[in-house]
Amino acid sequence: MLIWFVALYLLGSIAIGLFVAFTRVHNAKDFAVAGRTLPLPVVTATVFATWFGAEAIFGVSATFVNEGLHGVVADPFGASLCLVIAGIFYGTKIYKLNVLTLGDFFRMRYNRVVEILTTLCIVVSYLGWVSAQIKALGLVFWVVTDGAISQEAGMVLGTAIVLTYTTFGGMFSVAILDFVQMSVVIGGLLFIGYLVSGMTGGVGAVVAQASAAGKLDFFPKGDWVAWLSFIAAWMTMMLGSIPQQDVFQRITSAKSARVAIMASILGGTIYFCFTFVPMFIAYAATLIDPAKFGGMIESDASQLVLPTLVMQHTPFFAQAIFFGAVLAAIMACSSATLLAPSVSFSENILRNLMPDVDDRRLLRMMRVTMVCFAGVVLTFALTTSASIFEMVENAYKITLAGAFVPLFFGAYWSRATTQGALAAIIGGVGTWLVVEFLFGEESLVPPQLIGLGVSIIGMVAGSLLPQRIGLQPPPDDFYQALHHRAAADAAPPPQH
Repeated sequence: MLIWFVALYLLGSIAIGLFVAFTRVHNAKDFAVAGRTLPLPVVTATVFATWFGAEAIFGVSATFVNEGLHGVVADPFGASLCLVIAGIFYGTKIYKLNVLTLGDFFRMRYNRVVEILTTLCIVVSYLGWVSAQIKALGLVFWVVTDGAISQEAGMVLGTAIVLTYTTFGGMFSVAILDFVQMSVVIGGLLFIGYLVSGMTGGVGAVVAQASAAGKLDFFPKGDWVAWLSFIAAWMTMMLGSIPQQDVFQRITSAKSARVAIMASILGGTIYFCFTFVPMFIAYAATLIDPAKFGGMIESDASQLVLPTLVMQHTPFFAQAIFFGAVLAAIMACSSATLLAPSVSFSENILRNLMPDVDDRRLLRMMRVTMVCFAGVVLTFALTTSASIFEMVENAYKITLAGAFVPLFFGAYWSRATTQGALAAIIGGVGTWLVVEFLFGEESLVPPQLIGLGVSIIGMVAGSLLPQRIGLQPPPDDFYQALHHRAAADAAPPPQH
């Protein structure tokens, strides 16, 4: 019965996605940013779904059980702040530019070389993030079918399902399904939390046990090296995730800049609060059956705590709700994270090779790119041994080192130049890779923080030194000119 329920849920999701695809998607703008027509409730749901996937349900909860609050500083603390900061930034600086991708901004502010380099950083960063979602889909199918579908086969099946409706519907399908699926997620996990609290003597009892075990201690206990690692994890997720296409697409798909800002603040706040629900459920499991779940944690199988608890300690109805909610969250997250790098790669790299491509061919190019990227991601997910939390935590180091500084300085510093941007990208990414390769976890200062520091120095020095690459206009003129161009692009054709 559980397998049939899951199958019907998946078929229903595909049907909704395809219906939206064939009725609302007519051009590349519809596909990439949903025509910039979405209202506040839908944008809030899709912003919330940006992070609430495999990482939030399996990764964060397992890490909390192992390490406590200080182990999850990256997510939800850094992740939720990222959504709020990105929403305000995009709503005030980028929304009116009427662009499809962040790469478009880099091209307009600097040049095509910067556009290509930053786009490559963004696309590569998605490899770990999307692979984490695919890995979680395989885990769910394996648990639901009691091992009849292997985790590897589940990854293939999950990829095919998500790819089906996302390839046709793009951001429109993603947004509508996010709205439906997030309702299922919130209701389902709250219901499971209610059942679990009844097995442990209430929420207060679980919180008291967690506090006594030191799981609620937020700040690290140790020397400056421990503090640097703590700050690096927080900053990597909070700042490294801002120059990301999926965050950009979800926020700028709003029908106005005001809606974009409000939805990002609401979505980030709801995400921060609600991520504590799976953490609560996972820790409660260790009180319900300490021997079993404690052994799973010690044997590095902590990602299985939540699904095992639900399968063995709750009735069928609760199981159906839980796995429906889990699939909803993972599908919502993985669909957008498949879409984002595909749109960026098509718009900012392939289009540079084929500048005369029309809108219909660009739309086809985005869909083909998505299928190819899905194949690469699936291969990585099948071959890597990293945990879901590790895959996500490592995903944004490259964008922190290579894309954040050109984006931030390009928006707020009038003297930022193309030469400075190139120095920031090459210096930041190059330094991060060298330190990561030579020292890795043994580095006293986390490699991505060193890369960020070098990137800032490169931007400032490269912009202030004599220019071998042409200066750009100051931001006031730059944004004014772009706003005029965006308004002209959006204006209706003259009536004859």
